Formats: sequence, structure tokens, C-alpha cells
Amino acid sequence: MAPVACACRDASDLQSCGTNCDISPPHVELENDRLTKSSSTLGGKHGIASTNGVHELLQCPVCTASMYPPIHQCPNGHTLCSSCKLRVHNRCPTCRNELGNIRCLALEKVAESLEIPCRYQSSGCQDIFPYYSKSKHELQCQFRPYNCPYAGSHCDHIGDIPTLVAHLKDDHKVDMQDGCTFNHRYVKSNPHEVENATWMLTVFNCFGKQFCLHFEAFQLGMSPVYMAFLRFLGEDHEAKSFSYSLEVGGTGRKLIWQGVPRSIRDSHKKVRDSQDGLIMQRNLALFFSGGDHTELKLRVTGRIWREH
Repeated sequence: MAPVACACRDASDLQSCGTNCDISPPHVELENDRLTKSSSTLGGKHGIASTNGVHELLQCPVCTASMYPPIHQCPNGHTLCSSCKLRVHNRCPTCRNELGNIRCLALEKVAESLEIPCRYQSSGCQDIFPYYSKSKHELQCQFRPYNCPYAGSHCDHIGDIPTLVAHLKDDHKVDMQDGCTFNHRYVKSNPHEVENATWMLTVFNCFGKQFCLHFEAFQLGMSPVYMAFLRFLGEDHEAKSFSYSLEVGGTGRKLIWQGVPRSIRDSHKKVRDSQDGLIMQRNLALFFSGGDHTELKLRVTGRIWREH
């Protein structure tokens, strides 16, 4: 008689189940030579670090992402993640059998016992984590790559800071300057075209670190505005070690902003939407430009300093 497929969903169901239920994935091996002990020098725990062989068992065959409970399996033992179970319309992508609601409890237990390195280990993170909390750490890991801070057009480039600096210079032709003071002039012939007007950012090399100066025009509610702000190429806790000031004026008037640069971990849109920078209404910007409302001519000066 062919074995009857079991619909057990958790450990309590198994105690009363009388069918021949196979909840183990094929070839789950836990020999000592496939698991290695690891430790962390940056606050991680001593634990078990899985080799590639064990980790492959926890990869969904459909999306190739790491699987987390509930991990599903077909009657033949093929596994996949819960998200992909819906995508394949409840059919096993390997043998095409109907999946039903069989949980692979053995593989879930294997994952629960593992402690594995952060995916950014090669970038410097030496911590190891329980399998089920590793992904949460990786979302905030300080060694994860940075997104390109260029705001003039969409860019998917990622990398460490030296890589991004080279990318901004070579691919976006961003102006690179040395020094902690700056003096920029922004000109626009038709100041009434305010939507999505973004000037090319400038990168400053200062105190051995890099800062990006943004200046752009956009619509804030019903009001057209101009905004300038500074972002730090690095982590937020490092950014808070610095302060900066921006100054714009004309015709005997002056507007001054002082603040703390935002880390590029915060997206350009997030900083802009939080209004964390020097903001000018268009009428004021045109007044600074001479008052004839025919051309925008703004001079923005600034300074960066280290807080002690």
C-alpha cells in the first residue's frame, strides 16, 4: 500500500498522527565536518556556523532566499518557503505533486539550532547570529553597502564609501572639492519652472571624510521652494560628530541655517521630506536674486566643522 500523505502542521499533531509521516527533508546531514564552531570579536556569540552545504538546504528552490517558518514540503520531501507556496499555486515545483499543508518541522529545527555569519562578513562584520535573527541584523549592519547618493537621476549603484566616491566622480561627473568651506552660485533662467529642478551635487573632502551638498527646487504643498542640505558619506553616529552652516542672501538681507549633516543611510527623499535643511520660498529666493523675478541667481556659502 502506498504511504498516505500526512497533513500534520506542528509537533502536537505528530503525537496523535497514525500515518507514515515523513517530515524530514532529504539528506539533512548534521555531521561535525559540515558544521564548524565560530566566534565573534565584535560582540557576537560563540555558536555553530553552517557550511554552504547545510545553508543550501535552507534556500528556497524557487526564489533562492533563505527559508523561515513555516517551511513547507510536498509528500516527497521537497521544500519551499511559504511565499513561494502561493506563487506555485500549491504545486511542488520539483515533482509537481500537490503540496497540501505539510510543515517541514525537522528543517525548521535545524535552522533554529544554527548560528551563522553575517552576509557582510567579507566587508568587516565579524558577528554571528542565530539563523532566525540574522536577516534582521543585516538590515541594519553597519558594514552593508551604501546606496548611491546622487539625486539628479535614479541610480542603483551600491558599494562602500571609496567605491561610491569614485562612482560619483567617474559616472555622474560630480564636482569634487577639498576643504571645509564652500561658495556656490546657482543660476536658473526660468525660476518659475520649479518642479524637479535638481542641481548637480558637490562632494567635499573634509577632515578625511566626504560630504554631499544638495541644492534643488521642488513643490512643498502649494508653495514652490528651494532647499539646500548636507549629507555625510558614512554612518549616522559618525555624521553626528559634525555640524555645518549654510548662508544665502542678497540686497542687504541674509538667511542662515545651522544643522547636523544627515547620513546617506537616510535617502535623499527622506531628508528632503523632513525639511532638514535651508529652505527658501521662491519669492524670497527671487528677492535675493535682485528682485526682478526674471532669473534666479543665488550664492550659497557654507562651512563644515567637527564637534568636540
